[in-house]
Amino acid sequence: MSVEAPLAVPPVPPGLRAGRAALAVSFLLQGVTFALLVTCIPEIQHRYGLSDGLLPVFLAAVPILAGVGSLTSEQLVRRTGARAVLRVVQPAICLSLAAVGLGDALWQLALSLGAFGLLVGALDASMNMLGVGLQHRYGRSIMIGFHAAFSLGGILGAAVAGLGSHYDLGLPPLFGVSALVIAPLALLTGTRFAGPAELGDAVREAAEAAARSIPWRPLLPLCLAMAFAYIADASVSNYSVKYLTDGLGSREDLAKLSYLGYMVAMLLGRALGDRAVQRFGAVPVVRVGAALAALGFALAAAAPGTWAGIAAFTVLGFGICAIIPQVFAAGGRLFPADSDAAVARLNLFNYVGFLIGSPLVGAIADAGSYRWALLAPMLLVLAVLPLAERFAPAPVLAPATP
Repeated sequence: MSVEAPLAVPPVPPGLRAGRAALAVSFLLQGVTFALLVTCIPEIQHRYGLSDGLLPVFLAAVPILAGVGSLTSEQLVRRTGARAVLRVVQPAICLSLAAVGLGDALWQLALSLGAFGLLVGALDASMNMLGVGLQHRYGRSIMIGFHAAFSLGGILGAAVAGLGSHYDLGLPPLFGVSALVIAPLALLTGTRFAGPAELGDAVREAAEAAARSIPWRPLLPLCLAMAFAYIADASVSNYSVKYLTDGLGSREDLAKLSYLGYMVAMLLGRALGDRAVQRFGAVPVVRVGAALAALGFALAAAAPGTWAGIAAFTVLGFGICAIIPQVFAAGGRLFPADSDAAVARLNLFNYVGFLIGSPLVGAIADAGSYRWALLAPMLLVLAVLPLAERFAPAPVLAPATP
């Protein structure tokens, strides 16, 4: 009786390895840029004299324009390729960040934030298209690593912003010098992105798979879970620092540790999440994640001071990190033959979450207080609990066998 030898895994071409590393750096640089902007919202508001009532309008405009940028970039990618779009858009985002720090009139802020939103949408679409193409060629999941790189970049960006506040640098040198450092790195990284020689038709094949028609109804519970998770994420991204400065009277440099702690928790959670799912299953992990996230919001709303608030947002990060990757995984299990289409459809709801989260928290805070405002995303995260059964490991729509 002979034992069949295991199939050898084909070696990964060197060009793909370099392309994967370059794209991870691109995700990291975007994490730095995004963290610099969102952790400096109080300084931006003070510099431009932006009222608390008008702030949610400006913040809500960013995800709307990001959606426009994402749709536009999809057309550009079809004509020029994801690599070409990404090479142009990422350095341009650095210029828009610098412009946010250099202006002093509301119309200047509107233009620079508008450009930032459009470019972020284009960047998000092109980065993920390139990442999906690489994953298609690798034949296994590698996307989580890219998003972990974004989390690491968020940690670095929040740390830089905290140092800028500690030494009272002000927005022009903080954003300007950061742009001068990040933009050349983005240009250099862009020279190593994978292109047609390495990817072949992988990006086109992945895009065609994502465009295939699948029914909406089975995905709706997962879409809701994704939207609720991103409402929570948008609340932390846009208002954690502002809550600590305005609500708890924290110093601006210490307040930025709230977002840093959140991103550290996200990174650690993503590093350990797969093992937790393998050991306990997706449903318990999602339930615990939703409960932890809700607990984090409750602790933040009741926080008596700065360090309690920082700890609360760190707890919140451990909760949210467990939900978002499992939404994508559950969608893939639900439609195993059309996982790319399911993931693309679910990804739309991160924009829905950001679009709702910022105005929701801002409006409640303007009418009452930030403590009350944090309870709204807490209740929405708790709504993930009854949806957790939809994360069961067995595919719901398994094909019937004769």
